[in-house]
Parts: sequence; structure tokens; C-alpha cells
Amino acid sequence: MQLFIILFYLLITLVIGFLSRKGVFVTPGEFFLAGRRLSPILLFFTMSASNFSAFTIFGLSGAGYRMGYAFYPVMGYATGFMALSFVLIGGKILKLSRSRGYVTPGDFIADRYGSRGLKALFSMVLIIFTLPYIAIQTIAAGKSLHSMTGIPYLAGAVLVTLFIALYVGMGGMRAIVWTDLVQGVMMIIFTAAAFYLIAAGAGGFRQIHLRLLQESPGHLSRPGSGGILTPGVWFGYFVLWFFADPMFPHLFQRFMAARDEKALQRTVILYPLITTLLFFLTVSIGVMGRAVIPGLADSQSDAIFPLLLARFAGPVLGGILLTGTLAALMSTLDSQLLTVASIITLDAPVKRLKVPTARRGVVVLLALLGLLIALRPPETLLDFINRTTFNGLAVLAPTVIGGLYWRGGNRFGAAASILSGELLVLLFYFDILTVPGTLTVVPIITASCLVYVLVSIISNDRAGNSSIVFPLHPRWRTWTAVFLMLLLLGQDFWNWNRHPQLVLGLPAWVWYYIFLGLLLSGVFALMFRKKNK
Repeated sequence: MQLFIILFYLLITLVIGFLSRKGVFVTPGEFFLAGRRLSPILLFFTMSASNFSAFTIFGLSGAGYRMGYAFYPVMGYATGFMALSFVLIGGKILKLSRSRGYVTPGDFIADRYGSRGLKALFSMVLIIFTLPYIAIQTIAAGKSLHSMTGIPYLAGAVLVTLFIALYVGMGGMRAIVWTDLVQGVMMIIFTAAAFYLIAAGAGGFRQIHLRLLQESPGHLSRPGSGGILTPGVWFGYFVLWFFADPMFPHLFQRFMAARDEKALQRTVILYPLITTLLFFLTVSIGVMGRAVIPGLADSQSDAIFPLLLARFAGPVLGGILLTGTLAALMSTLDSQLLTVASIITLDAPVKRLKVPTARRGVVVLLALLGLLIALRPPETLLDFINRTTFNGLAVLAPTVIGGLYWRGGNRFGAAASILSGELLVLLFYFDILTVPGTLTVVPIITASCLVYVLVSIISNDRAGNSSIVFPLHPRWRTWTAVFLMLLLLGQDFWNWNRHPQLVLGLPAWVWYYIFLGLLLSGVFALMFRKKNK
């Protein structure tokens, strides 16, 4: 029965892809950007759903199981704060892409820096470091289907990846954004339903937390179980999300696909609200799982969500709710496959592949590469993507931000920044270098920024197109101060190493971060209202 429910859901995605196929192969902009006509509601759901991957369900519940609620503000507030980068980068890329015809991130790099070699380097980094993220979606698909239906891990991964490749190949981004709308709604509703069933089945939300307060207070306190989320690590996550997330090629391309700037603004306003809600649900499920199924090894903790569903939801309802976890991973995997396919077919140093069959073939090839990586799954999703995808993509941020706002930035500074940054990523990945007390992204992004500025100044190259550089907003100092204050409010040092006090079943400091998420959304709304006047 569970497998039948899942197959029925997968068939629905194929139907959406089939219905979306009309006209998608007219131009690359139609196939890869849905004709640049995404409305506010479609843009919000595709930006959210494509970013809320398998990591949202499996990685966050696993982190909640291992670390406790201390990981909630790392995601709920820090990623909500990251939406500021959608303003700084996304709004500018949207304007340039419409006036200058960009389709891929590399198009901006070539236009701004006047270097096809730099464009090739930038695109190659995007491809290399997106592949691990593609792989974790297939890994999660295999683990999820295996835990609920018993089918082999690899068979589950192949099944989901096959359906995604089919509907992406048929409908391009138009198919993706409509499936993202469906899958985004499913992800929210089904995750909330799973949260309720698990809390009720385990004896009640308040009772579970009273038990944890006695048995494992570290799961309800800052800096988390075992003191793992120290202030330096906490700050490191702010840096990681802010610089890495807007460099995800599938998010970068969605900046270009927005209908207008107001559509992007509404997405930014709503983004902290959805992160505050959804990430609380998934982290909390993991925390409750610690009380219900104690003793899981770290390598098993990412499976706590389907394990709890199997215990409390029953086979039929569990199968239905499991489709919410599939929605999370599919809405990211389809976007990644399409975006990386666009980079390969349009940015390759050979003649652009304009034949529809060739584009479909690239999508299938990328899906196969993701499956190959998934043959040897990592111990935990969080550590795997932090050390690969996020660090590798964060290195690209100085090149993009400098290209948008600094006329002095040039191709030599950009190339040196990328190469030196990726070298550091490798050195940290293989533990040749280590950094105590924070995430490795902090020294990596610091070095990349310094190299970009210093090499640009020393080389003094003027080959690039500085006419597309944006001036700073007249009130940038005011809003910089506002967002710095919001950043400081997120460093709640007064709550660290204190015995947690429960309010309505939750630690009081968790309610503080829920309030901050709402405040952040309100500040974005106020900023855009003043700007649009």
C-alpha cells in the first residue's frame, strides 16, 4: 500500500511535466527560466521548495536528535536572515538578466569581467560542488523508501531520480515551478501533520519536553547537547548560509526568472516566516525522537523522521506523510538537475547545445552521476554538505558581490579569489588545515575576500565592464545599521549555559527566536515599502 501511494504521487509529477511541455523548447529562456514570468506565489514556493531539500527533513531532524533545539536558530533565524542576500544579489541580477539576456550565472561573470576563461572556471566550480548536493537528495530518497516500504536503498534512489529526470526533461523550469508549488504545500502540511502525530503518540508535546528536561537538558539548552554549538560555530553558520545559499545555481537562476522586482521582494518578506515555522517542526521532531528512540548512532540519526512515522503513523498514513519528505528532496533535485544542465549546455566552451534531445540527455547524465555518488552515502548529511557543497560555493560570493558593487574588481582578482578559496576548501576537507572554535568557511571566505581585493588593486586591470556596477543605495548606512542590530540580536549570549526554563512546553529562548523571525520579516516589509515609495 505504501509503495502504491508513492508511485501514485510520482505519476502526478509526470502528469505536471507533460502538461507543462508546450513551448518550453522555443528558447533557452523558456526551458531554463520559464520565460522569466514567475509570479510572486510561484517564485516564493519555487525559491523555498528548491532550497528546502532532503536536508530540511532528514538533516535537520537528525541534527535535532544529536544536538537539540540549539540547532533551530542556526536554521530558523540564520537562514531567514540570509534572505538579505536575495536583496543584495538577487535584485541586481534580476535587473541585469532582463536587460542583458542572462540565462546562467556564468553569463553575468562573462559580461562583468570580460573573460570567457573566468566564466568557464566559475561554471566548473558550480557544477563540481552542486553534484554532492544532488547526491544527498538521491541518498535521502533511497533511505526514506527503504525505511517505509522495505525496498532496497539503491532501488528507491533510482526510482525517484528516474521520475524527476523524466518530468524535468519534458517541461523544463515550468514543470519544476508547478511541481514546487504542489510539493511545497505538501511539505508544509505533511510535516505539520507528522509533528502532531509524533507528539501525540509519544505522550504529548509538553510531557516529552518535561522528560527531556530531566533526562537530557542539553537538548533544550544553549549551546546544545555536549556543548557542540559554541559561539564561534554559531557565528560560522551565519557566514556559511549568507555566502553559500545565494550561490546555489538553482537559486541564482530563480533571481533571473522572477516576473519583476516586487515578486522577489514578496519572496524575501515571506522567507523568514517559512524558515521560522518549517525548521522548528523538523528540528523539534528530531528532539522528540531523542526521548522516544534513544541511543541511535550518528550515522542512524538522519533516519529518525521515517522511524518515528513508522512507529506512530501506521503503514497507510505513514506512506502518505512520507510523500512530504519526497516532496522536499524532489523539489531540490529537479531544480539542481535543470540548472546544472543549463550550465553545461550553455556555458560549455563549445557551441551551445540547442537541440532539445541534448538538453534532456544532459539531465539524465547528471542524474546518473548523482546516483554514482550515492552508492557510498556519508555518515551524516549535515557534515557532508557543509564540507563540500556549502564551502565550495561560498568561495564564489566575493566574485559576484564585488562584481555587482565595486568598479575596481577585475578578472585577475576574481580568478585568484576562486582558486585560492577552493584550494583552502580542499585543505580543510582533507584535514591538512584545521581551525578551532568555528566553521572552516570563516577563514575560507575571509581569505577569498582579501585575495579578491588585493589582486584586483595590484593588477589594476580595466578589461571588464564596470558600467553595469550598481551604486550603493543612498540610505545604505541606515539599513546596514538595522541589519547589524538584527544580527547582534541573534547572538543571545545571555541564554548560553543556563538551565532551560519551559514556557508552554518549549524553552523560553526558542520563543525568542520565533519572535525574531517574525521581526525580521516585518523589517524586510518596512524596507521595501520605503524603497518603493
